[in-house]
This record gives sequence, structure tokens and C-alpha cells, in this order.
Amino acid sequence: MTGDKLTKERQLTKTKQWEQALNHLYINFWDYSHDALNKFADEDIHQARVNCRKLLSLLSILDPRHTSGLYPIFKKAQKRLGKVRDADVLIESFKNKRKQAKENGDSKTADLLKAVIAYQKDKRKTYRKKLAKELPELINEDLEEKWKTFLSEQLEALAAKKNVNVVMRELEIAYEQKKKTCKAIFHEDNAESKEAFDALHQLRIAAKELRYTASAADFALNQKFHAHEEIYKEIQDQLGLINDKRLWLETLNAIGREELDIGKKAWNAFTSQLKDEVLDALHHNDVIPIQTQTK
Repeated sequence: MTGDKLTKERQLTKTKQWEQALNHLYINFWDYSHDALNKFADEDIHQARVNCRKLLSLLSILDPRHTSGLYPIFKKAQKRLGKVRDADVLIESFKNKRKQAKENGDSKTADLLKAVIAYQKDKRKTYRKKLAKELPELINEDLEEKWKTFLSEQLEALAAKKNVNVVMRELEIAYEQKKKTCKAIFHEDNAESKEAFDALHQLRIAAKELRYTASAADFALNQKFHAHEEIYKEIQDQLGLINDKRLWLETLNAIGREELDIGKKAWNAFTSQLKDEVLDALHHNDVIPIQTQTK
């Protein structure tokens, strides 16, 4: 076998691997998205979003200039799915907190959470309506044609130029730079500042990118990257807990006590509890250990 022929066969194998990985995610995204529009089931929304996120990861590697026209479509779909998914998670979190408050005999907090849940369910209705209107406009025959054209006419040339291992290393460097920024902020005793929380949020996004890339592109990665999905999932989970609790507090403050018709005493007690939970999660994370605590 000549060198040119061997090179061509290797390239065809590489293209086939990319095609299989992309098609698997695309079919899952398509199926879960259509299922989600039927009943808005939590898991369908979640899986549609996850598969969409992985597609975006692979497309950003293969086609960073978005010449295929696919990336903006999936990005819009992810945004709409994300709004509903985030609302689902928030409502479920507050339901669990309300259940705990009732078990503890804290009726005022339970009433507050009941009002918050009702408010958030109304917002979720709006997000679901937008999803029901816009997702079919994105996932349709036009997308199918674009997808087939991409696989048959563009994929081989794009895949030939890409080494996912190089991309993973670049993502690692970006993550480490963000981690260094966080450590510098914490070293200055600003661990509970808005700047620190924003830096942690950016670090979580970098960890998420590494996790999803490691998962979606595992077929093309060297052995040394195979554990990255699990490693960065753990990091993302820890930082996500801080971000979630901060989001709960921000959600409450955005709604406001008057809007929920809640007494000042109950409001102050619960928001104070949430602040303590945010700080507890912050000071117990081991991604960016905090040496000092602000009094």
C-alpha cells in the first residue's frame, strides 16, 4: 500500500469517527427536543440540552468560523432549552427547601417558598411558550438539509485540519489561567466579593467546556485526556453548587419581598439563611481553597 493511499484511508477512518460521534449527538438532540415539546418533561429537556451542548463543543472545534451555519441554530436551541431547564432546576430546588421547612415546622418559610415557586412557575410558562414556538422553527427540514450537506461536503476537509488533543490542551491552559485569577482574588482577602463570585463563575464555565469536550470527543483523544470528563465534572459540580445557591439568593432579591407579599421578618430570616449557605459552599470548596474568612 502506497503512502498516499494509507494516508487517505486513515483520513477516511478519522472522518467516519467524527461522523458517527456527531450523528449520535444530533439524533439524540433531535429526538429529545421533539419529545420535550410534547410534555416538557424534565429529563427530555435536560437530555436535549446536554446533547445540544456537546454538539456545540464539537462544532466549535471543527468549524470555529461557523461556515456551515449550524452553530447559530444549535446555540439558539440551547438558549431556549436552557431557560426552561434552569427554571425546572430552580423550582425543584425551592420545592425541596419548602418540604424541609414544613418538616421543621417553619410555616413562614414554607409560605415564602410557596410564593416563590408559584412566581417561578409563571415565568417557566413563558419560557415554555417561547420554546414551543421557536424550537420547531430551528429543528425542521432546513436543519436536516444543512446537517446532511455538512456531513457530506464539509466534514472531511474540516476533520483533516483538526487535532482535538491540541484543543484540549488549549482548554486546559484557559482553565488554569482562570484558576490563577481566582487564586489571586482570594489571596487579596476578597473571597466573598462580587469579583470573586464572577471569577468562580468563569472558572466553572471553563471546567464545563473541558468536561463536555472530553465527553463528546473521547473517540479522538489521547489516553491522558480520558479521565478529564470525570475530573472536570467534579470541579464543575463544586463550583456549580456555589453558583446555584448564589442564583437562589439573586432570584429572591430580583423578585422582591413586596411582590411576594411576604413579611419582613420571614424574608430577612430566609435570605440570611441563603447567604450563609452561599458562604458555606464557598468556604468548603476545594477547587480554590480559601485560607481566610471575612468576619
